[in-house]
Amino acid sequence: MRGKVETWRSIWIHVKVKRAIPLRLLHDGPDTVEELLDRHLVKKNKKENDDEDELLNRRRLTSTRREALSLYRDILRATRFFMWPDSRGVLWRDVLRDNARREFEEARFESDPEIVTRLLIGGREAVHSAIDKLAEKQRQQIQKDRGGDQR
Repeated sequence: MRGKVETWRSIWIHVKVKRAIPLRLLHDGPDTVEELLDRHLVKKNKKENDDEDELLNRRRLTSTRREALSLYRDILRATRFFMWPDSRGVLWRDVLRDNARREFEEARFESDPEIVTRLLIGGREAVHSAIDKLAEKQRQQIQKDRGGDQR
């Protein structure tokens, strides 16, 4: 049976080299419906999709990396104002910088964007609250000094 189908599918062309080359009139189609669908349906290119995901992740990482570096710099700037020593005689500035460095190192390889965002937000809030408390204490000290001068 296959031989008869093949004769209908092919026309033999004789070339000047005196060889017969089969010319297909019908395509060599798939044997099953699955093969037909697999061949003709548009498939997502995994490589292209992976490249887009990687680019998006790099942008996210770049953004969070920038935010983390900005937060770290803000912490270092804020610690300049903590110039008094603790009970051991070490400046609070150095204690705060060491703690910040340790926390950043612990979170260095965190890849979950939600956790990274929480850490950044928490760090930002901690810096702002520390600066606000320091400013309030400074105001109270100034008020106390002014009150003592007037008496």
